[in-house]
Amino acid sequence: MPQTVQDQSYMKQRPILPLLLSMALPMVLSMLVNSLYNIVDSFFVARISEEAMTALSLVYPVQNFVNAAAIGFGVGMNALIAFHLGANRPDRADAAATIGMALSFVHGVVLAIVCTAILPGFLRLFTAEAALAALGVEYGAIVFAFGPIIMLGLAFEKIFQAIGWMKTTMAALLGGCITNIILDPVLIFGLGPCPALGIRGAALATGLGQCVSLGIYLAVYFIRRPVVRLRRAALRPGLALAGRLYAIGVPAVLNLALPSLLVSVLNGLLAAFGQGYVVILGIYYKPQTFLYLPASGIVQGMRPIIGYNYGAGEAGRVRTIYRTTLALCAGIMAAGTALCWAFAGPLIALFTQNPDTVAAGAAALRIISLGFLVSSVSVAASGALEGLGKGGSSLVISLLRYVVVMIPASWALCAALGPVGVWHAFWVTECVAAAAAAFIYRRAARM
Repeated sequence: MPQTVQDQSYMKQRPILPLLLSMALPMVLSMLVNSLYNIVDSFFVARISEEAMTALSLVYPVQNFVNAAAIGFGVGMNALIAFHLGANRPDRADAAATIGMALSFVHGVVLAIVCTAILPGFLRLFTAEAALAALGVEYGAIVFAFGPIIMLGLAFEKIFQAIGWMKTTMAALLGGCITNIILDPVLIFGLGPCPALGIRGAALATGLGQCVSLGIYLAVYFIRRPVVRLRRAALRPGLALAGRLYAIGVPAVLNLALPSLLVSVLNGLLAAFGQGYVVILGIYYKPQTFLYLPASGIVQGMRPIIGYNYGAGEAGRVRTIYRTTLALCAGIMAAGTALCWAFAGPLIALFTQNPDTVAAGAAALRIISLGFLVSSVSVAASGALEGLGKGGSSLVISLLRYVVVMIPASWALCAALGPVGVWHAFWVTECVAAAAAAFIYRRAARM
């Protein structure tokens, strides 16, 4: 039997902490598992050569932009679906899902073509080694071909999150990740009749994992029939609703894409001191991703709850939801800081066999991690504002973290201290951004 809108009323009735944990914990597990996509690829690619690992690091900003576009636009879908369900307008929720899904497919096709076309020129900005650029092109051409699959899968993810079906997204992500883990060594190094494809095998394994995730979403959608439905008639609101999706989604896309811009700028700064520092930055983002994704999982679990309660006019619950999310994120970041200080060397050694790179990378990780705890303020505030449909305010926070403060601070400190200055710029930026985020959230979240 299909769900009814009334089934969603628990969003404003259950105690907040148990509700948030029940929504967030599956997402925490999902995001931790999802981070393994990149980490597993990096682990096996590092066994090919350090040059292959460097190529992977140079492609990362473009690859991250594709994921950012998918997730960011999905955030707009998530916010509108949850808001309309909270306001008891199921037809508008269906329209947000249907129009969002159609636009996601278009975005996937366009990005696949554009990213494949620009990748060779992009790589030449950061390396003059033809062999290194060729490795990056081999990897990127296959990864970007799966752009439409990635977009559709993440659109389904945000629909299921909006209605509280977090276990479905967990199952889909687990299925995709397990597929990737199994296929990576088979396709990279070859097994039986399967030839060794090298870095192309890593890309193909990632894409096939995404296909499995989309297949699980489609199976659940047709078998369980969720309350939010994709209907041709729901396309009628057309431009007006599409405009609202973009008004929330575009800032969210920029929020997620800004790290790609930052990585590109930092790669340019560090390349002047040697490719080894570019490798260190690329390696740093592997454990960093693994740390920040649990916090992102908490935020993803929070978004539909805060959006639903905002739509229902529950101002007191909105405030409590934010404070609880902030406390949970701070706990995760504190634990992550301790782990990075205690196991910096072993974490870096997972991705390189070069002892000099391990030593320099461990020192970098310890410096950067000084900003982890304070960054929880920016992470929680940005996520809450997106859930409230206030994407512009969230974008301001991200601009501070990745552009307005981080880039000038990196340039200045790099000029003064050398490559170590880039590592110090991370924690300096997080302190400034946290103070600004607290102020912006208090002003923007008033009801």
